[in-house]
Amino acid sequence: MADNSEEAVEESQTIRLFLKWVFDGVEVQDPGLKQYIQLRPIYVPHSGGRHEHKRFEKSKANIVERLTNNMMRHGRNCGKKAKAISIVKMAFEIMNLKTGSNPIQILVDAIENSAPCEDTTRIGFGGIVYHRAVDISPQRRVDLALRFLTEGARRAAFSNKKTIEECLADELIAAAEGDTRSHAVSRRDEVERVALASR
Repeated sequence: MADNSEEAVEESQTIRLFLKWVFDGVEVQDPGLKQYIQLRPIYVPHSGGRHEHKRFEKSKANIVERLTNNMMRHGRNCGKKAKAISIVKMAFEIMNLKTGSNPIQILVDAIENSAPCEDTTRIGFGGIVYHRAVDISPQRRVDLALRFLTEGARRAAFSNKKTIEECLADELIAAAEGDTRSHAVSRRDEVERVALASR
């Protein structure tokens, strides 16, 4: 009897995202990204921008908050954090209904599948500029993956009956499965193809 009550207390004390989703059991398979996908448990993805005053400190912000911040990029949601949080919350609900799995794990898988490994840089030599393939740092890989995912959701929702929440959920599910119909996965393939041609 005492064991059951202790388990109930532990269960009630577990920090859950939006009071629903647990961070326990969420795994990052890509060893390069493990350090840069922060999975410290939080209730709400809002830290008040404490990470923005130090260089590279954003890698210590929770990955769900970083997705939320990317949803505020230029356009209708610019600067509207509460609206961005509600979009992410509804998208997580939809993802859970469609797949039956933890939406935080789906987000992590989507980031891993849409993070490009190679890119090109411009090199000037004697007045001639040419492109050269370079490896991408892990932090930039996460940045690009989040940008591609939110960009894909915004594009899909534009002039569409589907809401932004449904489009974000569909984009994350498709990217987590590595589906080329996902905007983020197709952008990663395009970036890597151009880099391969520039080697």
